Amino acid sequence: MTVRKLTMAKARTRLPEWFRTRLPSGELQKKFNETKSTVTENMLHTVCQEARCPNIHECWAAKDATFMVAGQECTRGCRFCAVGTIKRPPPLDENEPQNLADAISTMGLNHAVITVVNRDDLPDSGASHYRKCLEAVREKSPEVSLELLCSDLAGDHQALQSLLEDMELEVFAHNVECVPRLDSVVRDARASFKQSIGILIQAKKLRPDILTKSSLMVGLGETDEEIVEALQLLKDADVDLVTIGQYLAPSPNHLPVDRFPEPSQYDDWSKKIEEMGFLGWACGPLVRSSYKAGELLAKASARLRTVKE
Repeated sequence: MTVRKLTMAKARTRLPEWFRTRLPSGELQKKFNETKSTVTENMLHTVCQEARCPNIHECWAAKDATFMVAGQECTRGCRFCAVGTIKRPPPLDENEPQNLADAISTMGLNHAVITVVNRDDLPDSGASHYRKCLEAVREKSPEVSLELLCSDLAGDHQALQSLLEDMELEVFAHNVECVPRLDSVVRDARASFKQSIGILIQAKKLRPDILTKSSLMVGLGETDEEIVEALQLLKDADVDLVTIGQYLAPSPNHLPVDRFPEPSQYDDWSKKIEEMGFLGWACGPLVRSSYKAGELLAKASARLRTVKE
């Protein structure tokens, strides 16, 4: 069998039984359809769709969605990601901030996650556009808590400062994605664990009042010990919230899945995370970086209040 066929065969490995998800029905199906219609009518892109998230039915039925701004294609080509790649993206949509704000207002969300594609073609990597989107949502829905799942802004700390300065934001998130050793295998050559950690550290320095968050995938070739080491690096960077979830190959052309840790392993990582002193975490096979983000923020805020008291 050729290497190509082996890769495709591995990518089609049968999922363990704990990956079964239920489709919504009745009232939940109605709410899912309402969310889908709002996204479509406002010409918005969601990471729920673009990244083929396995939790889309659960989250959308709960009126919870993660919006993706600055286009539906990325200037980078990470080997794990389902989002399309393009070298020269079309111009930014000037109406996107208002459309986004209108959609979030219509949906009546309590917590909104706004994520972005990499825009290496822009001088500030899109920071000024991301800020406009956040400001539009804040103006339209001042009661909604906001979470930005940001790119690494090409490591540009000045662009990060222009984005975060005086911005009303509850959570600044940026995903390191994998353990450091696997950077060259998993991520685009323009991304690295070191650059990502640098952005998270700088975000906390600029805005110590904002919670920082990151995410790791498993099943890419890492060891359990490397996950714990990466968690410690995140803690050393003063990251407050962390998630760990199973990598699933979006297609035979993406990296094949290396392993499926048992659910009990996620329990062990959760215990480690708690011992390390993170404020909030979510660990599980189907967990994604924005999974139940509002609930995670609420629990972390409660823990923070307890610590201060």
